[in-house]
Amino acid sequence: MKLRFNTVDIRVAIAEIRLSCIGLRVANVYDIDNKTYLIKLSKPDSKVGVLIESGARIHQTHIEWPKNAMPSGFSMKLRKHLRTRRLEKVEQLGVDRIIDFQFGANEAAYHVIVELYDRGNIILTDHEYMILNILRPRTDENSDVRFAVREKYPLDMARQTQQLLNADEVKQLLSKEKDKTPLKKALTPHFSYGAPLIEHCLIGRGIDAGFKLSADWHTKIDVSQLVGALEDAHRLFETLPSQPCKGYISQSKQVRPSIGEYLSYEEFHPILYRQVASSAFLQFDTFSQAIDEFFSSLEKQKLETKAAQQERGAVKKLDNIRKDHQKRLDELKNAQDQDEYKAALIEQNLPLVDRAIFILRSALADQMDWKDIDELIEEAKQASDPVALSIAALKLDVNMMTLLLSDLSDEDPVKPVRVDVDLALSAYANAEKYYVHKRQALTKEQKTIEASEKALKNAEKKTRETLKEVQTVTSVQRMRKTYWFEKFLWFIRRRRMTTDPTKNARRFSKRRTSDFSRRSAPSTRSPAPLSPKTRCSSRFPSARPMPLLPTTSSR
Repeated sequence: MKLRFNTVDIRVAIAEIRLSCIGLRVANVYDIDNKTYLIKLSKPDSKVGVLIESGARIHQTHIEWPKNAMPSGFSMKLRKHLRTRRLEKVEQLGVDRIIDFQFGANEAAYHVIVELYDRGNIILTDHEYMILNILRPRTDENSDVRFAVREKYPLDMARQTQQLLNADEVKQLLSKEKDKTPLKKALTPHFSYGAPLIEHCLIGRGIDAGFKLSADWHTKIDVSQLVGALEDAHRLFETLPSQPCKGYISQSKQVRPSIGEYLSYEEFHPILYRQVASSAFLQFDTFSQAIDEFFSSLEKQKLETKAAQQERGAVKKLDNIRKDHQKRLDELKNAQDQDEYKAALIEQNLPLVDRAIFILRSALADQMDWKDIDELIEEAKQASDPVALSIAALKLDVNMMTLLLSDLSDEDPVKPVRVDVDLALSAYANAEKYYVHKRQALTKEQKTIEASEKALKNAEKKTRETLKEVQTVTSVQRMRKTYWFEKFLWFIRRRRMTTDPTKNARRFSKRRTSDFSRRSAPSTRSPAPLSPKTRCSSRFPSARPMPLLPTTSSR
């Protein structure tokens, strides 16, 4: 998602600010957060705001952004020097992402310099560019220039022009890049046009912007076409400030379990780039309108993205609970089938099982060593004894052995099944033991089903509550014109008439105070009784009925 202006965006935004804000006076300065400030400009019957976010964006806005209850120290400093001054000039320093706002003229001028690169900065200077206040004091690592109060802002540090390159210079430039670096990524740091404009011009010349460089890249790309694409980008870049631009917002599909597919904002552009035209996008009359729409809905979109993640997490958690319960039920059913099958195998091989149990019991009764018993069984297996061949393993430490029993009821030969047999029980008793295990598993399965139904209901309820909580809707308000009657204290009378008691709230407050003083002062004589008409006119001398305006019906 695009969140910062590139040089093309800055040029278009400055052109729109020049068109509508030059000559307007600063009404006030507000801080939205510690990096974002709103300068309100006004003239009679017109209001407009310029939003400045350090390191990210500057643009004209018509939205009532939420403001901090208490202004910051930096905001108060801006108010002190800028309030009531005209915006005289807005310009970009060279081709860098630095913007200079001039408020006032000559020696009474103040400059607000906005840096939109790296971590960004906002600097307030006087007419000689001496820094009066700075949002982020720092020292430049490359030039060792200090940006702080009482230091002069270095205007000459900004890159002034963008030089065009010929074919040999382009080859030399790209030969220094690493292998498998995308062409667009390799060109972007060396030109101030921005990645979207470069990609737009590369596509226009039939060059794949995602082409990965290699040692023989010049044999796969027409260098003359590449140089032509850079010339196209330069030409378009230079003509941007002189022509009006529309605004575009590219969109991408997202999925939320509660509402299904929806389109979310991805990037904003002042030009309908070729790489954007093939996907979903919105068009606006001006670039500022597109920026307003993008960033005003960004917070809502962040909440929607977070809500989508929470919804997916809640649904996934519910699915995992269902899968876990189903896995338990499958295991219990499988255990029942296995126990029943093993019991049936023991019943089918009763003589063999009883004979094996008898042999091992006799050996243990004669106090034979366990190793001797193993050797005895191995000798019997070599002699092809059927009982010895059926013994798969001995577990004498738990008084058990494992037999290989075949299903005699099946006509087709089946691989023998390993069945554990207790030496303390007879063959019938071992079969009965497996049947008991089956009944216990069946009882456990029924209890698990009952418990799982209750657990699933609780999980579904919790999931519904989670989905309900994350359905957050945010809205922003647009700036609107203040009607003339909103400056007065007024009310609606019985016959659909409005009454204006005084010229403004201050005079009404003074009148109420003086009226209260006259009432509270002691008087030696009683006043003459007043008629209702006289009483009304003495309380509100300037009261006058007016026809009710349609706009006041909501009041």
